[in-house]
Amino acid sequence: MNKILIQAIILSFLFLTNSISEIIKKVEISGNKRISDQTVLILGNISINTDFDNTQLNNSLKKLYESNFFSDVKINLNNNILKINLVENPIIEDIEFTGIKNKTFIEEISETIVLKNRMSFTQNQLQQDINLINNILKTSGFYFAKVEPSIIKNADLNSVRLKINIDRGKKARIKEIVFIGDKKIKDKKLLEVIASEEHKFWKFVSNKVYLNQSLIELDKRLLENYYRNLGYHKVKVLNSFAELNITESSFKLVFNVDAGKKYFFNDFSLTLPDDYNKNDFKKIEKIFSKLKNERYSLDNINLILEEIDKIASLRLYDFIDANVTESIQDGNKINFDFKILDSEKYYVERVNILGNFQTIEEVIRNRLIVDEGDPLNELLFNKSMDNIKSLGIFKKVKSNIKDGSDPNLKIIDVIVEEKPTGEISLAAGVGTGGTTIGGGIVEKNFLGKGINLKTNLEISEETIKGQFVYSKPNFNYSDNTLFTSVKSTSTDNLTDFGYKVSNVGMSIGTRFEQYENLFFRPELDLSLEDLETNSSASSGLKKQEGNYEDFYFNYGLDYDLRNSAYRPSSGNKTSFFQSLPIVSTNKEISNTFVYTHYKTLNKGSEMVGKASLYLKSINSLDSSSDVRISKRANIPYSRLRGFEKGKVGPVDNLDFVGGNYVTALNFSTSLPTILSTVENVDFSYFIDIANVWGVDYDDTIDDSSKIRSSTGLGLDWLTPVGPLSFSLTKPITKKSTDKTETFRFNLGTTF
Repeated sequence: MNKILIQAIILSFLFLTNSISEIIKKVEISGNKRISDQTVLILGNISINTDFDNTQLNNSLKKLYESNFFSDVKINLNNNILKINLVENPIIEDIEFTGIKNKTFIEEISETIVLKNRMSFTQNQLQQDINLINNILKTSGFYFAKVEPSIIKNADLNSVRLKINIDRGKKARIKEIVFIGDKKIKDKKLLEVIASEEHKFWKFVSNKVYLNQSLIELDKRLLENYYRNLGYHKVKVLNSFAELNITESSFKLVFNVDAGKKYFFNDFSLTLPDDYNKNDFKKIEKIFSKLKNERYSLDNINLILEEIDKIASLRLYDFIDANVTESIQDGNKINFDFKILDSEKYYVERVNILGNFQTIEEVIRNRLIVDEGDPLNELLFNKSMDNIKSLGIFKKVKSNIKDGSDPNLKIIDVIVEEKPTGEISLAAGVGTGGTTIGGGIVEKNFLGKGINLKTNLEISEETIKGQFVYSKPNFNYSDNTLFTSVKSTSTDNLTDFGYKVSNVGMSIGTRFEQYENLFFRPELDLSLEDLETNSSASSGLKKQEGNYEDFYFNYGLDYDLRNSAYRPSSGNKTSFFQSLPIVSTNKEISNTFVYTHYKTLNKGSEMVGKASLYLKSINSLDSSSDVRISKRANIPYSRLRGFEKGKVGPVDNLDFVGGNYVTALNFSTSLPTILSTVENVDFSYFIDIANVWGVDYDDTIDDSSKIRSSTGLGLDWLTPVGPLSFSLTKPITKKSTDKTETFRFNLGTTF
């Protein structure tokens, strides 16, 4: 009873308090020096002749504080007079950043923080901005940074000058990357999947060796997608954390992976609206039949959705959406139902591109499938967002759909966050085939126009190669990539074989998808070559001495039916390349054909077999001319193990000069069950069969048409200093002049 009485008294008091109000006849404002009376009234939502109660007074008080113009506000309403007593926050005269010289970084911080020159200063906002700066520094790998502000006050002017000193300290390096939990896959493969890398002393130009939260989030997505494409439908990266080593100022990055069990596709169904033509979706049904009982793969689900996208575009199903439901059967089989729905009928009134401070708007709009005036197709809109993300030049890509000027119109905001797009790399390799060093610089968004620039240099014991490549995606709104390159090569064999070849050239071309999965790459190539010989050169090579000018039309066709470009386990890829002389001294024509097929031999152990056929020919269209030494064909080093690099085939003056024809047949399979518990080692078995023959410039040289073959074991080992590739090979058939090698290794790394 007493409790009920107390509650009633409190409710009555609150009701009476809120019901008391007065009409404002006059407002008296004091303490404001910079802020005008009218501005104060607007900020507090206060008007003369307005009936004000306690609730409205509290709201006005709150709004005045939220404006950040005032450090103290007192409001009193008595006898219809509203008195407002204010203490203004000081104004910021200047913000100075010290301790850091990178102007770009200072500009980024200045744009990101809230406090600006001529704004009102609050201690709370300063602390929030300091936290924001620390987060920006951590994103760049500076986890040990110190940000210390100092404030110089001017009481007469009620102003402050801010000095923010930034000591970035050492970058937080990743000392070790560890995968724990029920991961089922070796660390070696998982390290190849993620973007982060372990720090080594020679990797002094790589940003991937520093702890970066954005990169870690990317790593988690890459891991989950990789596992799902291997059938681990329920995979979870439970958490990722970094263990600090204070003495070394480094971290151990740990990913906790729960792969779960492997799943397989079971039954598929497609549900269509009554007014849809089922014949339009026949290809989807064929994909369903092909995938039944196959290992679950996220890429295959995306393939089905992409086919639905194409049907929506070609058959004018403008307002379409797809709802995918799944149900697990018999423990590890999944039924999928793709339900095609008519989405609400909206049109795009306007697309706003936001956050692109460096990238021009055209680059982003060129990736949109759904643009202004188009039907708002949800499937195609999502694909548009994926297209923007695939550019690889933005840290984040978000979208927001809001109401337009009419009920059936929508406005789309595409919000992007820029990121650094330049990359520098150095590389080194040592092996039985020789030592190589090199490096390159890549820029993916030159001048903010989406232009790709790539330059690289490679130096070996005999050869120096350099190349600069410019490529422009969606050139002239054609959806084609335009590329041009400048290259230079010098091969010095004067001491050993009496000749030296120097070549400079340039090319221009394009690449586009002619039909589904069929890519066409035409190219015009101009080159200038100088072939120099000395007295030790063969008579055949001495005849070739001189300067050459070549203008060629080159083209390539790629038909790619692999299930994945990275570590494919099924499917095939067919490629054909041809070089046709337009203006040439020797008029050589070159043809190359490559076919590679992949097949999973054991689904339980992920044993994958690979068979590949390589054919190449080069001949002169002019019967009186021969193929120059620099253009002669050789067996690629990777296609005939057990033999020294370039030491197979016709011999002239003790030099292996290559031939007019090359053929190679390669069989290999992974051996995942050998040392399956050793994390950084993979084994493979291979059989190589190849030959090179034909010497058109000298009939006296034995063209060596004998088949070469070998078999052996391969080992890929991720060592602390970089990946080591090793093969132990037994040549089966060879010619007496061929130079064999029992083992081959290559140790390389990037830094």
